[in-house]
Amino acid sequence: MDLNSPLFDRIRVKSRQQAAPAPTVARCDSPGCAQAGEFRAPMGRLREGQYFCFCLDHVREYNATYNYFNGMKDEDVLKYQKDASIGHRPTWAMGVNRAGKNFREDGVDPVTDPLGLFRARARATSAEPARPKHGVAAMRALTTLGLDEGATPDAVRARYKELVKRLHPDANGGDRSREDKLREIIQAYKYLRSAKLA
Repeated sequence: MDLNSPLFDRIRVKSRQQAAPAPTVARCDSPGCAQAGEFRAPMGRLREGQYFCFCLDHVREYNATYNYFNGMKDEDVLKYQKDASIGHRPTWAMGVNRAGKNFREDGVDPVTDPLGLFRARARATSAEPARPKHGVAAMRALTTLGLDEGATPDAVRARYKELVKRLHPDANGGDRSREDKLREIIQAYKYLRSAKLA
């Protein structure tokens, strides 16, 4: 080890100093109390970050009666709670800018179509009614019930009830020849319910 190294010149050693005096504790903010105010309590709404200093007895008394929403109307409290769920940050709907205007115009994104070359195509495709797209299993279940892909959930439920009433053995005087078809219909309806189509 080289004691003449420039690294040793940079080492600082703390000198032995006397311990700093203990900070003084403020007095209790409760009127007429002479005890030390060791406990902090928030001052309230619109004074965030500011605190009272109380002794133990007075901080317990203050906390028992503290109400952050004191003086607010019920509507304001509900609005505050709703805003608290998103961290009191501004939000807007998807596809809408901060000014509340829709990003898309005639179904075409103006950023990717600055010259309006594809507007006619967008208008032509928007004229067709949108048909729901379902998977193969959902189409098979709808076919089992005798419905097409445009069937509404109400139509699916009505068709299911009609087929169950017609094919159930109790409605046919105990005839179990259609039991397999009834099982298929029940299974198809369960699938449609799980897919939120019924």
